[in-house]
Amino acid sequence: MEDRKTELAANLATVEARIAAACAASGRDRGEVTLIVVTKTYPADDVRLLRELGVRQVAENRDQDAAPKAASCKDLSLIWHFVGQLQTNKVRSVVSYADVVQSVDRLKLVSALSAAAVRAEREPVCLIQVALDAESGARGSRGGVAPDGVEELAAAVAGAPGLRLGGLMTVAPLAGEYAGRPAAAFERLRDISSRLRADHPAATMVSAGMSADLEDAVTAGATHVRVGTAVLGDRPRLG
Repeated sequence: MEDRKTELAANLATVEARIAAACAASGRDRGEVTLIVVTKTYPADDVRLLRELGVRQVAENRDQDAAPKAASCKDLSLIWHFVGQLQTNKVRSVVSYADVVQSVDRLKLVSALSAAAVRAEREPVCLIQVALDAESGARGSRGGVAPDGVEELAAAVAGAPGLRLGGLMTVAPLAGEYAGRPAAAFERLRDISSRLRADHPAATMVSAGMSADLEDAVTAGATHVRVGTAVLGDRPRLG
């Protein structure tokens, strides 16, 4: 366990240095960017070690893995982000532990989240997931709403009981005009975020960037970066 903690500490230090350097290069304060460690496929023991090392925000993408992990780590005062595609039949479970749902991409999901949040007396923050590849008709499998659908979805979240509109999330596209161009993709997200804040000033969160492209995201104004392998190492194979 101590060897694992040493490994995680070293990886966290490397990622921290990358974020700090990207902030410095783009004239931003380091405090403007929050690191979320994506703990999907890793055990609760790793989550506990991360908390000992100062990590407070973690993310999961599958409810069947996240729910028991969140329950076993309930004593750690973590902020849990759900970042995977979310089916309506999983909403009630996800709302029970997720403080932030980053993958809101359709009106039906907003309605389900709102009903579950009111029932559970919780108020999760919701991010609209933007599918930038939808603009070029190359819609991938990662979910998300096309940029021209953000306004309608944001208004639905903002008006839904039990939900708070936090901002936007995206994943660098693998297809379309932004494929292989994460910097351009994240700049496009910044433009969409600026328009969103004109109508919803409190929707300031911009979740973008992962292990391979966090610098591009920071440069483009991301407030949150989601880093998994760079902190935790190569993912275990799922059975």
